[in-house]
Amino acid sequence: MTTTQRFQNQELIRIGDDDNYLLLAPGHGGRLVRWVRRGQDILYWPDDADWTNVARVRGGNPLLFPFIARHLVDGQIGKWRDRAGVVRDMPPHGFARDLPFDVSEISDATVSLTLRSSPATLPAYPFEFVFTATYRAISDGFEVALQIRNTGDTPLPYYAGHHFYFALPHDQRAQSRITLPATSRVRQLPDGGLTAAEPGELAYSISDPRLHDTFHVLNGTGPVALEMPARTIDFALGGNGSAPWYAVTTWTERETSDFYCVEPWLGLPNAIHHGHGLRWVPAGAAEHATCRVTVR
Repeated sequence: MTTTQRFQNQELIRIGDDDNYLLLAPGHGGRLVRWVRRGQDILYWPDDADWTNVARVRGGNPLLFPFIARHLVDGQIGKWRDRAGVVRDMPPHGFARDLPFDVSEISDATVSLTLRSSPATLPAYPFEFVFTATYRAISDGFEVALQIRNTGDTPLPYYAGHHFYFALPHDQRAQSRITLPATSRVRQLPDGGLTAAEPGELAYSISDPRLHDTFHVLNGTGPVALEMPARTIDFALGGNGSAPWYAVTTWTERETSDFYCVEPWLGLPNAIHHGHGLRWVPAGAAEHATCRVTVR
């Protein structure tokens, strides 16, 4: 039996228990809308969210697929060139967050949300696929696995990721920090290329301007943590056959935004052209990438 909960006049899927639960919107890009732990919202979600255009709402966890962030052709954002030289339209962060997902499996603690190739996806991305996000509630958070299955007869390029919006009052940024394993700092240039890599640091204040819209390329393995006055969010990336996560991106919208984004990515923006983190799945094959997000 599917468990649902009414929120902002929407019927959302609920998994977990009263102490720790997730609310998800399959029909709106498979969006994770709320994560509630001991009565506290861990993710940011606006009270005035526009449910007619959820893909543009700042909040929850949008699923980024098949490409992440900005891709450009001749300076035009939202374009990419395939191997045959055909230039195709693809919205920033891909099309998954704009499309409805099916609920393919569900239990009290787990839900799998699936997007399949269709006439809506083929003009932008001429590949046959099944993309599934599986969320599993655990005692102190959740695990989420992104799986891509190539159901076509040619290799499939992709680089997917998450866009977690964590609730953090803007006046608490100076009292908050992010800790990382060994990384290199990279940013995107206006033409879609990348800046030269700079040595990363193991910890940054969230108020540090070097964090804004920055890609922390993972040179080593180890935990990532967002330490805030009210709580600490821990990320465990990979393991158990997971594809390797390529980078963690840090971003917020403006000085007064009461959220901060920590985003595990499988590749870097515009990887379809420069190759940094671009992944290829052979015909008939599949791979997955897993991360665990917990709070203390």
